[in-house]
Amino acid sequence: MKILITCLSASWGGLEMFSLTTAKQLLNKKVEVEYLSMPNTRTHQEAEKTGIKTHTFAFSNYLHPKETIRLAKLLRNENFSIIHSGLSKDLWHLVPALKLATLDTPLIITKHVGSFIIKKDFFHRRLYSRVNYAIAISSVIRKNLLDTTPLNEAKILLLYNGIDTKKFDPSSVNGSGIRKEFGIRNEELLIGMMGRFSPGKGHEEFLHAAKILLSKWQNIKFMVVGEASRGEDHYAAEIKSIASRLGITNKVIFTGYRNDTPEILGALDIFVFPSHAEAFGLTLVEAMSMSKPAVCSNSDAVLEIAVDNETAFLFENQNAVDLAEKIERLIISEELRKNFGSASRKRAVEMFDIEIYTDKLIEIYFRAAQKNNR
Repeated sequence: MKILITCLSASWGGLEMFSLTTAKQLLNKKVEVEYLSMPNTRTHQEAEKTGIKTHTFAFSNYLHPKETIRLAKLLRNENFSIIHSGLSKDLWHLVPALKLATLDTPLIITKHVGSFIIKKDFFHRRLYSRVNYAIAISSVIRKNLLDTTPLNEAKILLLYNGIDTKKFDPSSVNGSGIRKEFGIRNEELLIGMMGRFSPGKGHEEFLHAAKILLSKWQNIKFMVVGEASRGEDHYAAEIKSIASRLGITNKVIFTGYRNDTPEILGALDIFVFPSHAEAFGLTLVEAMSMSKPAVCSNSDAVLEIAVDNETAFLFENQNAVDLAEKIERLIISEELRKNFGSASRKRAVEMFDIEIYTDKLIEIYFRAAQKNNR
């Protein structure tokens, strides 16, 4: 097979990162892969670093005739077996280009983020009629696709995102260097969250819970890992100002962007995932793979990943007091932390390993190709 992965996004976040992860995994399976991106974007730069053959198209809006003609020529010349888009917006460019090139190449999209826009008008029906399969990364997203698009159930497949559980392996990752870098003493418990600075990620609840806990416990510190999303620097500054107003800046570490996620997770004693609404939650799965006990919001796809009272405590969404209470249970009991951590690692390996994801994805590719050849 020869696969074209597309992600025509100017942003850089979990969606974009995972499209590249998918491309690299397919290469590891000896599948021929090429990549389609916007020029001069982080996605474009990272794709080229991996050595994947990359094509760039400057689609500045939904309709761009010149670039569509260019794309049609590429699709006709390269004769891809499957086109797999990580962004549903790409359909506005891929479908016209396939029509212009008179190609029946199977088209698959992965839906990473839910939408509140109903897409059942004439134009969206035409676009989605060309889709062979839509991959939903959680049951929440599967329902969202059914509610907002003209796709029927037979075309929507559930496939959880995966992580490299060998990379995120507590037996081979040492977090002591991180603790030393940030001055965390051996006797201190480090409680952390990880994710981009964006509304709805739960930074506010995390900091207010930290304030509550610091009024009771001395040997604890908190870590916030991540950077501002594109255009959201003001929000990141506001979050840091909350820590200042609460008077806890000496106990909260803002690390900024880090590319050593396994080591960061290795340094933590308790992982917190306070997101208000999450389509999946890759960082939560990474923490689980690193045998970290967690406290998570009881919302959306978190309920498909974490198991209450087994791998994590679930707290009432957006309730900082409940969050603090659940974290405190883990602070008090080292045995509970160990038990949750062990169960988390087992669940991550059995359900969310990247090899499981890749093998199932290739099965979907073959299914689409076979159905198309009938």
